[in-house]
Amino acid sequence: MADSNSKHQDSLQSICYKRGSLQLLDQRKLPLETVYLEIKGADDGWHAIRDMVVRGAPAIAIAAALSLAVEVSNLEDFIGTSDDAASFLNSKLDYLVTSRPTAVNLSDAVTKLKGVISNAAATAFEAMSVFQAFLEAAEDMLREDVAANRAIGLYGASFLQSHIKDSKNLSILTHCNTGSLATAGYGTALGVIRSVHAEGILLRAYCTETRPFNQGSRLTAFELVHDNIPATLIADSAAAALMQAGRVDAVIVGADRVAANGDTANKIGTYSLALSAKHHHIPFFVAAPLTSIDLTLSSGQEIVIEERSPKELLNSRGGLGEQVAASGICVWNPAFDVTPADLIAGIITEKVLVSLFLSIAKHVFIASDILELYDQGVITKTGDVFDIKDFIHNATSHCCK
Repeated sequence: MADSNSKHQDSLQSICYKRGSLQLLDQRKLPLETVYLEIKGADDGWHAIRDMVVRGAPAIAIAAALSLAVEVSNLEDFIGTSDDAASFLNSKLDYLVTSRPTAVNLSDAVTKLKGVISNAAATAFEAMSVFQAFLEAAEDMLREDVAANRAIGLYGASFLQSHIKDSKNLSILTHCNTGSLATAGYGTALGVIRSVHAEGILLRAYCTETRPFNQGSRLTAFELVHDNIPATLIADSAAAALMQAGRVDAVIVGADRVAANGDTANKIGTYSLALSAKHHHIPFFVAAPLTSIDLTLSSGQEIVIEERSPKELLNSRGGLGEQVAASGICVWNPAFDVTPADLIAGIITEKVLVSLFLSIAKHVFIASDILELYDQGVITKTGDVFDIKDFIHNATSHCCK
């Protein structure tokens, strides 16, 4: 991959694409340097994802699809049939999905793209027709992600404004980075915060530093300052004290994978925040597109948790700096943890908000109003159990937006 010092300093786009060209913002260098890397094909894309040049479940999926799109756009004199083209694309997609196994958006994107490839190969006589179908599908994913993020922000802001006490002065805590840098644009959890700020009801956003790779201090703080959103950075270990001091009205995080029962895998430290929020009677929300939901997994116990390099803990700057830990110490460095569904008050998606109707804070929620507000767009269950399968069926079959 060739370094490209791009003229995008005033933009928070992590992905800059036009047909035949893809540049990814090297997020390892933020906030001190703005450097874009040129991605020439699937191999470059795989390494950019694995090495966390690009990160965030939605952005990973888009970057993978577009890295192959660039390679396809620049193919010269491909010799083969439509079936050969399909085999070529499927092999590349299988390779790309191994870059970050926990993020379901990536595997979901690959599955959808394979369907497009299969349909095209079944009806096309030329390889280029298959390649063209793939290109259009990959580019559609980029456009759809931005639209989905803005819808998540809108639904989340509306819900918070209607269902949290003193919603004219909200203070929201978030974890990791879920903004423009983690998606194709706008963001999921940070998108909700952006929308709340746009409505004029945000008192303050709090972001954790998010050790050991510091996505909060390096990336989320960077986005908040850029957008002139009132914000404060805290140490990961200060979150419970902040809640105890009464300075948090809601916690909103993103998701790398949501199981069918609502258990959610997200950046390590999310589970701790959910436990603290539960203890302090603060609603804890997950904001994620439907592509983050994996109905093949019955619970979070089935989610594969990626383990990162020990260097991220042994060295400063998330493994990129000097050694700070004792030589010879053993390291356990899971990238994610799983938050049980019973700690989650609701899942904000681009369709509607799925609510648990937990009675964690009667002075915060107005549960009786939820169904009326969202016209049956919120699925309730017996007890504290999500009915996500039914929700997705209803949301997609009735085209709820």
